[in-house]
Amino acid sequence: MRRSHISARVILGNLHRVLVHPWVGTKLLKLEGEKLFFNLLHPFQGDGRAGRIRQVSLRITDVCNLRCRTCGQWGERGFLIGEDLKEKRKEEVTPSRYLYLFRDLIRNGHRPMIYIWGGEPMLYPGIQDLIDSISSLKLPVSIATNGTGLSDAAERFVKAPLFLLQVSIDGHCAELHNRIRPSAGKGDNFRSIVRGLETVNKTRAEQGSTLPVIASLTVISGENVPYLVDIYEAFRDKVDLFVFYLSWWMDEEHAVLHEKDFEKRFGTTPFRHRSWIAEWKPRDYDLLDMQLQRLLSRSNSRSAPPVTIMPPIHGAGELKRYYTEHGSRFGYDECISIYQCVEINSNGDLSPCRDYHDYLVGNIRRNTISELWNSGPYRRFRRSLDREGLMPACSRCCGLMGY
Repeated sequence: MRRSHISARVILGNLHRVLVHPWVGTKLLKLEGEKLFFNLLHPFQGDGRAGRIRQVSLRITDVCNLRCRTCGQWGERGFLIGEDLKEKRKEEVTPSRYLYLFRDLIRNGHRPMIYIWGGEPMLYPGIQDLIDSISSLKLPVSIATNGTGLSDAAERFVKAPLFLLQVSIDGHCAELHNRIRPSAGKGDNFRSIVRGLETVNKTRAEQGSTLPVIASLTVISGENVPYLVDIYEAFRDKVDLFVFYLSWWMDEEHAVLHEKDFEKRFGTTPFRHRSWIAEWKPRDYDLLDMQLQRLLSRSNSRSAPPVTIMPPIHGAGELKRYYTEHGSRFGYDECISIYQCVEINSNGDLSPCRDYHDYLVGNIRRNTISELWNSGPYRRFRRSLDREGLMPACSRCCGLMGY
């Protein structure tokens, strides 16, 4: 049975950056180690109970200044299209509430890593103060951003320190990147990324810091398949590691199957999975395989930033199966993220599921994360996946294959 994991090259290539911060390194090793030995460490999983929380994921805001085509929120069929952003803003959880919840986690024996995303998390009011405060609690913080405001935030990110800075990069040049990740208004996102990464690297050197680790995140699509190696070469002197996602997707047939299965299990109809029905998938699988092999080859030397491909599928035939046979899971037949991570939406709703937040167990405005972690609804969801197997939507999900 396969598990999602960080490649050994990525860990070894950046080990020196976290060794001087044991409060970061030990948590990362525990997260990865628990994935590897999950069934030995969780003999009680049959009743839906979980142990320590290893990661808290905050989709901290729905607001975003881009309209990326491969996005399930604001993309072509995104579930946020048409929503009132002013109302969404009013529903956002406050920084003080988050800090109360994190202190409560510590009191209850949980010291998780904190992963912040969005929307665009840099548009959340008070984001830098929040990162400073979380880091002071010795909870490692990572953020996934499109580069907005990165240059201005560089000094505080390095000082905090931010553990992991993940920047979305889908093109090697402004023309390609900005076409795939167009702005909601005016703007040159590619320029913001380049300037921001240069500032973070400069600040890191000036302060003699090894953090944050800088990662490039690229979602592979039909438009950027010929340029994956070009992306690597354009940013190899600006980032510490590269992550290339094969992208999550769904077809109409499996969307319908998922709705029926979800309704049978939980009595309600899901809808967010339909945001990933799209036509931006690659078609030239030989070209894609060639690009991936060249990426791995170029990153082999000790001085080159390492590459991780998620999920790690190779060969033109297998890549074609990934993009044309939604039901194929390539050995990823058990979800363990539901036993390690909690997913919190901008309005405080808590879900066990990394990508498709249609099943909710409560809201952190009314309850603490500790109270909800092994609550009845949470355990019901875990038991369902353990006893009835994965749902159709699970076949292409970050929680199963890519976190």
